[in-house]
Amino acid sequence: MPISDLYEKAREPNFYFDSHFNIDAVKILPGEYYATVRPMLIVTVLGSCVAACIRDKVSGIGGMNHFMLPSISDFGEPRQTTSARYGSYAMEVLINQLLEMGAERKNLEAKIFGGGNLINSFTVAKVGERNAKFVRSYLKRERIPIVAEDLLDIYPRKIYFFPDQDVVRVKKLIRLHNETIIQREQEHDKRMWDEEIASGTVDLFSYDV
Repeated sequence: MPISDLYEKAREPNFYFDSHFNIDAVKILPGEYYATVRPMLIVTVLGSCVAACIRDKVSGIGGMNHFMLPSISDFGEPRQTTSARYGSYAMEVLINQLLEMGAERKNLEAKIFGGGNLINSFTVAKVGERNAKFVRSYLKRERIPIVAEDLLDIYPRKIYFFPDQDVVRVKKLIRLHNETIIQREQEHDKRMWDEEIASGTVDLFSYDV
C-alpha cells in the first residue's frame, strides 16, 4: 500500500488551500469521510446529516465523516450495502481508518454535529433526530467519549475540524436557501459545493469546541 494511501484516506477527496486559516484543507460531502495524521483542515456543511469528528487525543490522528441516515434499512437497500452515507458504516470505516493510521482505540474521543430540521418534510420524517440518536448510541456502545456536541435545532452548520489542534469551529447559518443543502444531501451532487449554500447566506454565530 502506498504511504499516501496509508496516512491519508478519503473517498474522492476535494483538496484546496484555505487562505483564511492558512492551511491545507479538504472538503467532504454526504457519504464521504477523511482521516489524516498531518496538520490540516477538514470541512463540511450539514443540514439534517450528522458528522462525527473523531481523534486520538494523544497522537492527534483524526478524521471526520458525513452521513445521511443511521442504517441502510432507512432506504430499503440490501443489508450487504456498504456506503458511508449510512451512519452504521460511516462510523465503522472512519474508526477503522484511524486505527490503521496508528490511533489507539483507548485514546479516541468524538465531537458530533448536525441533525438539523430545515424543512417541513424532513421535520416530519425526523431525519435529524434519528441521526443524532444513532451517533450518540453508537459512540456509547463503542465506549468512545463524546467531548462536545452541537446537534438538532433548525439551522444548517458549516464545520471546520482541525484534528491536530483538537479544535472544531462551528458556523451556524441563517436559514436562507436551505434547499441547496437538502438537495446536496439527497443527491450527493459534488458540483453544488461551490455554490456554498448561496451568496445571500450570512452567519448566525460561530464558536470553537
